[in-house]
Amino acid sequence: MGDKASTHPGAAGRAATADRPASIRNVVLVGHNGSGKTTLVEALALTAGAVNRPGRVEDGTTVSDHDEIEHRQQRSVQLSLVPLHWDGIKINLIDTPGYADFVGELRAGLRAADAALFVVSAADGVDGATRMVWEECAAVGMPRAIVVTHLEAARADFTEMTRICAEAFGAEDPDAVLPLYLPLHGTQGADGHAPVTGLVGLLSQRVLDYASGERKESEPDPGRLPSIEDARNRLIEGIIAESEDESLMDRYLGGEEIDHKTLVDDLERAVARGSFHPVLAAAPAAEGARQGIGTVELLELITGGFPTPLEREAPPVTTPQGAARRAPTCVPEGPLVAEVVKTSSDPYVGRVSLVRVFSGTLRPDVTVHVSGHGLADRGHEDHDLDERIGALSAPFGKQQRVLSSCIAGDLACVARLTRAETGDTLSSKDDPLLMQPWSMPDPLLPLAIQAHSKPDEDKLSQGLSRLVAEDPTMRLEHNQDTHQVVLWCLGEAHADVALERLRSRYGVQVDVVAHRVPLRETFAGKAAGRGRHVKQSGGHGQYAVCEIEVEPLPGGAGIEFVDKVVGGAVPRQFIPSVEKGIRAQAQRGIASGHPIVDVKVTLLDGKAHSVDSSDAAFQTAGALALREAAADAAIHLLEPVAEVRVLVPDAFVGAVMSDLAGRRGRVVGTEQSPGGRTLVRAEVPDVEIGRYAVDLRSLSHGTGRFGRSYVRHEPVPAPLAAKLREETEEAG
Repeated sequence: MGDKASTHPGAAGRAATADRPASIRNVVLVGHNGSGKTTLVEALALTAGAVNRPGRVEDGTTVSDHDEIEHRQQRSVQLSLVPLHWDGIKINLIDTPGYADFVGELRAGLRAADAALFVVSAADGVDGATRMVWEECAAVGMPRAIVVTHLEAARADFTEMTRICAEAFGAEDPDAVLPLYLPLHGTQGADGHAPVTGLVGLLSQRVLDYASGERKESEPDPGRLPSIEDARNRLIEGIIAESEDESLMDRYLGGEEIDHKTLVDDLERAVARGSFHPVLAAAPAAEGARQGIGTVELLELITGGFPTPLEREAPPVTTPQGAARRAPTCVPEGPLVAEVVKTSSDPYVGRVSLVRVFSGTLRPDVTVHVSGHGLADRGHEDHDLDERIGALSAPFGKQQRVLSSCIAGDLACVARLTRAETGDTLSSKDDPLLMQPWSMPDPLLPLAIQAHSKPDEDKLSQGLSRLVAEDPTMRLEHNQDTHQVVLWCLGEAHADVALERLRSRYGVQVDVVAHRVPLRETFAGKAAGRGRHVKQSGGHGQYAVCEIEVEPLPGGAGIEFVDKVVGGAVPRQFIPSVEKGIRAQAQRGIASGHPIVDVKVTLLDGKAHSVDSSDAAFQTAGALALREAAADAAIHLLEPVAEVRVLVPDAFVGAVMSDLAGRRGRVVGTEQSPGGRTLVRAEVPDVEIGRYAVDLRSLSHGTGRFGRSYVRHEPVPAPLAAKLREETEEAG
């Protein structure tokens, strides 16, 4: 791995396939936006001969990009798969977006992969969000390696970058994050920058020269060896320490030269076990060259050091009814257990599902059972049905190559799954199973929309349902109080992509409108009201009179109706009618159209007519009585208050608490959390946190997370209440 003496050409001109799980490596690429993940994927594909060199846009969006939105936005916005062959191994490279708004795509990639390659830019360093993903991988023991990109940048410093990586990723054991290679620099230019032309392997002490555009291996200049001695010794000690072979450490410390093969074998075991995290270097190939610097070494690390699907424990499974079942094993001959990790729509073939097979073999034209957990609160169906598998394929550049099957441990694209959504389980229709879902972030940025025109209104419902089927991090809400259609997103970029997909993919033009929170009203004190509904026209008339008293109740009590009528002033059969009319009027609201809540309404007296009284008449009288009582009473406007739980590094706690106070928030407690973080709990009015998902990201440099839950409605301060009532009236 890495210091092997020969290169292994890829399988040019054909789609990568595998006939056994041991010949598969599933690797997810993780890194911040602009770190060079997609460019690296392209370079690896070129080196392996999986594609001809395509043209690329400025940010390097390439072979894995099937979405025009990515071209327009100049960044990746969705997970993509690039399979290739190297040294008899099929490698599924899973490229994920680096922007925080698309973390749902990242989590799907982590679910589909067995190892992670963290891509960091030598020019930009390691951001807080990437550190948090590293910790997530560490918590589940996922093997990880680091590749440093942008070595061609003028301010790039590989040595300093490896130190930063050790500090960021090796907090518990810095000697577990060490470089396998050091870059070689060419002649210094007029700008004082010496370009990287190759690498020197620390274990083999061999020079890997890429200056010609092809990798050439040679013996180093003897004068160069002393300069790498310290780094080499530290690497060897780190490998031996992680191998947990005390006798080997004793031999090394005693001056014995440990043979190269033993070191490489121990390194591969430590990487696959997730206890050692090598740092590699990579730079794109010059125009016309086939190999980028470090691409061969990285492919050798993946094939030799990263685990096979056989070494990964599959997620727990149950029956659709919840009964526990034995976890699936990665056996092609076993029962089918697969999972949809990505759903997208193609304008020509319809819905396409990217599926990871955990057990058994997936074949086209076979009927399978689709089980889903359901995310009713996000507008997703709960699936428990049978569907027929369409054609299987694998990406090949911007084309799809047909597959005859997909075995356990592999990934494939499936056509014509019309109901299955991201996160759903595919299994045998005779033995349905359901996989435990992966963690998905809650969308907390509201986007209120309305159809731009009548034709758009006709297509809006179907477009929205397809949109949320593709993206489980998006929640669709039809708010019954504000009568708004709201898409809950992860951030502004996520919202922009949603709007663009509605327009370009589903032909729906929408307008964004101001998001309104569901306000309420209540009585500030006691009040009385008389409802009189008397009309006489041809035939039966309408006659109903009722007298009520209204008084406030504690928050959350709802509406309590009490009957204190004596002497049959209101006939017994019409008392429920009065209550029904009062409750209906309370729901419609009085002054500002917001529902009335938390009041006790007592029916005291009334009048009826032997012929003209009716259920409808007393409903109307009850509503009129409540309106009259409200006209003579002080009415409080109530706003929803949420408990906000903000998790941030300790350095940002002061800024977060100050910001929450500026939002009329009340901090109710703080707790220390692992990793030098603090959980801040506060109660904050909903109207103050509509854009908190965006603002917290800016405030914490992308390292903060928060959750929210409804607590109660409480009175709005008088000056703000007047403003909110005006906004409600303007909204109509």
